[in-house]
Amino acid sequence: MFRSGMRAVLDTQPDLECVGEAADGRAAVAEVARLRPDVAVLDVRMPKLDGLAATEAILGTPGCVTKVLVLTTYDHDDYVYRALRAGASGFLLKNLPPEELVSAMRVVARGDALIDPSVTRRLVSRFTTSIEPPAGPAELDRLTSREREVLLLIADARSNAEIAEALHVGDETVKTHVSRILAKLGLRDRVHAVVYAYQHGLVRAAPRD
Repeated sequence: MFRSGMRAVLDTQPDLECVGEAADGRAAVAEVARLRPDVAVLDVRMPKLDGLAATEAILGTPGCVTKVLVLTTYDHDDYVYRALRAGASGFLLKNLPPEELVSAMRVVARGDALIDPSVTRRLVSRFTTSIEPPAGPAELDRLTSREREVLLLIADARSNAEIAEALHVGDETVKTHVSRILAKLGLRDRVHAVVYAYQHGLVRAAPRD
């Protein structure tokens, strides 16, 4: 039912096309290999092979060009951690409105990464103890004061639009700052930028009021 509903929503989008469906994890891996879609949307709970194992199988394939967006009804740290460690570009809860899920697919398709804001802060406190720092603190000296400001807002799970509003600049300016931050710090995506900020003590893993 969920797949049928999402396909119906996607069929109304002029820039998106649902090229295939799969009822279980093994079929999903096979379909991704056959169709090579831009984005694969996987549920954590799938028969035969769960979504996390399917993510590992898909992204572990040499030459894979597909981005993976993982959805779940179950908000567990282990799921988020394993999905991101496998290389997933996004992790979202299935209770999001359909339009937000569609927007997330576009974000992932263009090469950005995102995780549900409700799990961001809880994730990083665990994630940062499990990976090596991508760069030393000296790398921070490469950032301008504005880029540091943008990095802190990224760590606060702000979108580009929210950062633009907070800093009173345009969306394209924010995108430029984000790209430069990732390049200067040697980071893969926004998720790793969040991890970097917490690892190096720029912010503390504390929940919002």
